[in-house]
Amino acid sequence: MANLNIKLVRSVIGTLPKQRKTIEALGLKKIGQEVQKPDNPQTRGMVEVVKHLVEVTEA
Repeated sequence: MANLNIKLVRSVIGTLPKQRKTIEALGLKKIGQEVQKPDNPQTRGMVEVVKHLVEVTEA
């Protein structure tokens, strides 16, 4: 199964509460932090909500 590398590149200050909760649910806390998540529709949907705050690459 493929994985996605998700890196937080912008601050969550000034974002909507839904977007903050999505970033937290992805396991991101600090700018520059990177997590690896499975490539599935649920993860892709979460990334779509915060696509302007994160950078995604395939692992």
